Amino acid sequence: MTAVHGVSVDIQTPDGVADAYVAHPDDGAAHPGVIVYQDAFGLRPALRAVADRIASHGYTVLVPNAFYRAGRAPLFDLPDPIDLKSRPEIFEKIRPQMQALTPEVVKSDSAAYLDWMAASELVSDGPVGLTGYCMGGRLVLFTAAAHPERVAAGGCFHTGGLVTDGPDSTHLMVEPITAELFFGYADNDQGATPAQIETFGKALDAAGVTHTSEVYEGSIHGYTQADTEAYSAEAAERHYRDLLALLDRTLGSK
Repeated sequence: MTAVHGVSVDIQTPDGVADAYVAHPDDGAAHPGVIVYQDAFGLRPALRAVADRIASHGYTVLVPNAFYRAGRAPLFDLPDPIDLKSRPEIFEKIRPQMQALTPEVVKSDSAAYLDWMAASELVSDGPVGLTGYCMGGRLVLFTAAAHPERVAAGGCFHTGGLVTDGPDSTHLMVEPITAELFFGYADNDQGATPAQIETFGKALDAAGVTHTSEVYEGSIHGYTQADTEAYSAEAAERHYRDLLALLDRTLGSK
């Protein structure tokens, strides 16, 4: 691993200005780009630490505030550690922001993020990688489907809700994806049951999408996030191994 430099940036989108965090090796050279999509709790120190860890392996990492339309991060007064069982009212504030991130909105926002990376001297030429956590996994899939020529890889960790009965179910939107995907599902996740995982996998197979799906046994929804009650150091380390292997074989750190 190498030393990392982190800086806050603003990215112009069609709907406003998204505040974001960028982490990159401090050699000042161009490296393959990676976008990190947040969980529901937003851009905060724990997520910056994830970006730093990825960047230390030779990547330039962008973490946008996906909820920028509601204001700059942090948007929520979060407990330490984050435990929704003791503070259920927090999610009532978060839910509308999540629901606003439709595939069309994400297509627009992600185009701005990708354009920023393409223009940055810190990002080498070529497609980028993506990784997302909880709801961020869906943003990974929306982005990969909207910009298939610009995305080489996508990791989705403890992501649920990928299969629903509605016409807008994520499993019905995967056909355009050309990126290689990795899914690290949480064990006993009500949003990602064995039946839903199987259905989603069949949809990816039918679309010809290269993918790997694994269930991290003994982990729960949110296992990568160190500032939550769900955090599992063992599962988080496994996630880094799987994610970095995906990025290395599709982007090749430099």
